[in-house]
Amino acid sequence: MDEEPESAVVMGAYGGPARPVESAAGETMLLWSLGDPASHRPNTFVRHGSGALAIDACGRRLTLYQSPSNFMGASGVTGAVVWDSGVVLAKFLEHAADRGLLAVRGTRAVELGAGCGLVGVVAALLGARVVATDLPDRLRLLRKNLEENLGPGDGDARVAELVWGEDDDPDPELLHPELVLGSDVVYSEEAVDDLLATLSLLAGQNTTVLLAGELRNDVVLECFLEAAMEEFVIGCIEQEQWHPDFRTNRVAIFILVKKKPQSPESSHF
Repeated sequence: MDEEPESAVVMGAYGGPARPVESAAGETMLLWSLGDPASHRPNTFVRHGSGALAIDACGRRLTLYQSPSNFMGASGVTGAVVWDSGVVLAKFLEHAADRGLLAVRGTRAVELGAGCGLVGVVAALLGARVVATDLPDRLRLLRKNLEENLGPGDGDARVAELVWGEDDDPDPELLHPELVLGSDVVYSEEAVDDLLATLSLLAGQNTTVLLAGELRNDVVLECFLEAAMEEFVIGCIEQEQWHPDFRTNRVAIFILVKKKPQSPESSHF
């Protein structure tokens, strides 16, 4: 049995090891220099030209409908198709739950930027009460996929509109869940502030945030990590902890937990 690195820590609800992210610049340099994501084939687990993606998870075949015409015709319409990061995160959740490293059943989970809804569907099948959120024009496809893959007794999931950075009074069910999940939500510098404002609002002291990201742009990732580290402790979950059949150097999984509030006594010397 392999020994865990001495620097590995356990964070939040995930019982496996995570490598602490100590600097935004250092983390991005590590991921790009050692992993060399650009040299690996993109879209290993997905097909953006297809009207649907079939994938096995939680003991069944899931079908996620896509809208390739919307994706191809409008730059940045990421919610119209499934990305590798969504597949990796969904299968990570299943793998971690199967190994007893992540207790999903009975938790409340909020998925940000849910898109086609794969991560939310898997979380629901694992026993979480899921609210899958996205922009208003993405909800129709998201709702269709939840209805297609979750029947009576399969899990509890619903759809809700959420615009990052604009909703200061969200649905109470979105506040302080045990899990906040997101795949491919760090995609532009312009969206970082709004994403972090939403994460700050939704996450409580007992919330574990799991984000899987496509490693396209080191500047964008460094921008996100640097800003997030002001309020969150961040770890990187190494590929050895992922589902063995769903690993790629073009994706990273980060775990975030809110820093403990500083007591008045500790702020004075």
